[in-house]
Amino acid sequence: LATEAGRIMLQNGAEISRVEDTMERISTHYGVSEQSFFVLSNGIIATGQDYAKADYIPIKGMQLSKVIAVNQLSRDVMADRCTLDDLEKRLEAIRNGGNRPWWHNVLSIAIGLPSFCILFKGSMIDVAAMFMIGLLLGLFMTFAGSKMSRVFGNLMGGIVGGQLCIISVGLGFGENLPNMITSAIICLVPGIPFTNGIRDLVSEDYLAGFTRLLDALLVFICIAMGVIIAFLIEEIITGDLIEIGEYVSDSFTSQWYLQLLGALIGTMCFSVLFGVPNKYNLACGIVGTVGWGVYLLTDNAFVSAMAIALISHLYAVYKRCPVTVFLICGLVPLVPGGGIFLTSYYMVSNHLKLAAESGFVALSATVGIAGGIIIVGAIFTRIFQWVNKS
Repeated sequence: LATEAGRIMLQNGAEISRVEDTMERISTHYGVSEQSFFVLSNGIIATGQDYAKADYIPIKGMQLSKVIAVNQLSRDVMADRCTLDDLEKRLEAIRNGGNRPWWHNVLSIAIGLPSFCILFKGSMIDVAAMFMIGLLLGLFMTFAGSKMSRVFGNLMGGIVGGQLCIISVGLGFGENLPNMITSAIICLVPGIPFTNGIRDLVSEDYLAGFTRLLDALLVFICIAMGVIIAFLIEEIITGDLIEIGEYVSDSFTSQWYLQLLGALIGTMCFSVLFGVPNKYNLACGIVGTVGWGVYLLTDNAFVSAMAIALISHLYAVYKRCPVTVFLICGLVPLVPGGGIFLTSYYMVSNHLKLAAESGFVALSATVGIAGGIIIVGAIFTRIFQWVNKS
């Protein structure tokens, strides 16, 4: 049963340390003193007296609501509010629990992409176009992308998103192509493996941490290459590779209150997309808004990530909820998906100097985000250890 609890958590986006801790608490509470759990990013090895089991766990859809449910179940176990029979029934109910209706995901993408287009300072025409693109891309990812492998699904998502933006601008329903494309690929970014990879590194689980970060990097590259293929398709049709030009900052959407509103709505939409229960959606939105507000003031991903990590840990204590829930959603506006796309585009168009500059900016932002999470996470880990020892 402890292994089954770990399976559900790992399959739905929990970090390695939380999976191991939950499994150990459950097994120890019910009297299994000789046990050992070894958790990888896609597998669990469990051993005990006269017991050994190794499970391969493919990660497909991620529902953070199930992570929260198992986490609460482990608290009930520790408080003696759950018998073994109850534990088995509740785990089965969580495992078989229905996901959100398909239209929730489609609508969250349709509303989220215009919100992020505001963050990237696109014009109001771009914002309106992103709503329609979000609807179409959401339908594609829900009904077609979910049936494909992760690599091919993200590649096709990049192609569809890029092509929709190119067609929209070509029809005059959109003005700033780079702003729109960066907004379109946001719904594809691997926020959960990226954040959990960093969290695993904080917990000194280097194998799982680097594995998840490599997985996130692979997804980033697939998305970027999908958008590049969309440009190449357009080149075959028209005979010329489209020049994306510079990012344009619209004076209206650049106003601070619209920026914060866009961060709030966009982050809340992604919390729905990640399967966060409704009662935590506003808290996730506040975390993202605070992080983006700090970024607007400092223009520094490291400082912004520290602010997001700090308020995420405080919310986790206040709400008695895994910190991953708030951290993953809050970091979405900072994830440098656009930088990786620009690097790939400039390489294809033979602008190697610009490719190097864009790649360095994306790498710097990634390192800054990782550093901010690691520092705050290490501080809170030490605080919790001291409190538990006391």
